[in-house]
Amino acid sequence: MSELTKLKIAEARDALRKGEVTSLELTEACLTAIEGAGALNAFVHKTPEIAREQAAAADARIKSGDAPALCGIPLGIKDLFCTKGVASQAASRILEGFRPEYESTVTSQLFDAGAVMLGKLNMDEFAMGSSNETSTYGDAVNPWRRGNDDTALTPGGSSGGSASAVAADLCLGATGTDTGGSIRQPAAFTGITGIKPTYGRCSRWGIVAFASSLDQAGPMTKDVRDAAIMLQAMCGHDPKDSTSADLAVPDFEVMLTGDIRGKKIGIPKEYHMDGMPAEIDALWAEGRAMLRDAGAEIVDISLPHTKYALPAYYVIAPAEASSNLARYDGVRYGHRAKLSHGDGITEMYEKTRAEGFGEEVKRRVMVGTYVLSAGFYDAYYNRARKVRTLIKRDFENAFDAGIDAILTPATPSAAFGLGEMQDADPVKMYLNDVFTVTVNLAGLPGIAVPTGVDSQGLPLGLQLIGRPWEEGDLLNTAYALEQAAGFVSKPAKWW
Repeated sequence: MSELTKLKIAEARDALRKGEVTSLELTEACLTAIEGAGALNAFVHKTPEIAREQAAAADARIKSGDAPALCGIPLGIKDLFCTKGVASQAASRILEGFRPEYESTVTSQLFDAGAVMLGKLNMDEFAMGSSNETSTYGDAVNPWRRGNDDTALTPGGSSGGSASAVAADLCLGATGTDTGGSIRQPAAFTGITGIKPTYGRCSRWGIVAFASSLDQAGPMTKDVRDAAIMLQAMCGHDPKDSTSADLAVPDFEVMLTGDIRGKKIGIPKEYHMDGMPAEIDALWAEGRAMLRDAGAEIVDISLPHTKYALPAYYVIAPAEASSNLARYDGVRYGHRAKLSHGDGITEMYEKTRAEGFGEEVKRRVMVGTYVLSAGFYDAYYNRARKVRTLIKRDFENAFDAGIDAILTPATPSAAFGLGEMQDADPVKMYLNDVFTVTVNLAGLPGIAVPTGVDSQGLPLGLQLIGRPWEEGDLLNTAYALEQAAGFVSKPAKWW
């Protein structure tokens, strides 16, 4: 039974269609694996009844011959997606007890395609974090270990539970969201694939907002083909989301030919950071060689405003967060503080928000409120928006010059130990996003592909950044890189 959970989405789809396995068997295998993986703390709200019901329906659909690619595939759903009747807390105490009466557009589309929901996955509170250490549910744990060392490692953040669950074969794929790297960084830390599509490609309706102009949903899967299959089901125009693009969704899987002859791959000189670990530098060089050997042309490019990306991001994202999180006040839903005699509505707001939000969320709300305040709006927020425009233009100039995709490291290091950065200056944690935030600021698609391991046996990933709306082309380049890298390592089971 446990071998079933190791299947990839494409393999499971083929086995289901041939009648070699049922969705119910696949689902039961995953539910058993989840029960035995408490040490990873990846699944935080389990939904076995819903899963069995959806699996039975999927089996009937497959029998009738009317089955899309995802039909019968067991998935995990990040706790940021609203799921009807199921706790949707964004890993925050302030949303304790919140069970939406509606379904997010992305999960609706996945369920319409026949996917099975195993449960909700751990994450950083309101998606604010790079290590899954800000969750009200406690830390999610990376299934990988350093050599023979049993230090618990971070699975990355904010989609840490999704990354951990997919890497540990608890589910065949998972949803993630990416505001500044929250799909790509955890994917790189756990040896899986994660793609952030172009801003507007997936609906944001029913996804708890962090920074509305940056947030984008995407799949986290075991390989590039699975990412293509799952992304296709997640994409599409949604009239309920004013930023959703009314564009046809191509068949991403059909576009995976692995042929990238004549493609121009840009290598930005600004990503050669001071103090970059030698292993990351070497991996990047190997990636360039692999793509060159596959027939691509490697071109040095410049993205001159890259150095301003992190500061601009950490002004814009908290500003939007402070606005979005103002709605959590204890009045309508979620946690409400116990009040003393004589307390008024102001005290209720203050006590509820003080109790409900964690330290990192409070920090970002306060930074955001500060940069939006009357005396500082122009000095910080407006200036950051102008920098964002310049960063976007850098990419446009590169693409206009004929570049098809850009290759960079995905993270500045391999996974670090839980707690190792907690006491440090928060800016040190923010530096984890150094290679990923530019993609969100420019609204571009980006994908992390596992391509090697470091000296301690931990996975390392490379990132490919694509032209807007050309996810199919980006996935194909990633597929060529994946084939050349031949990454097949899996974490040794200790949980």
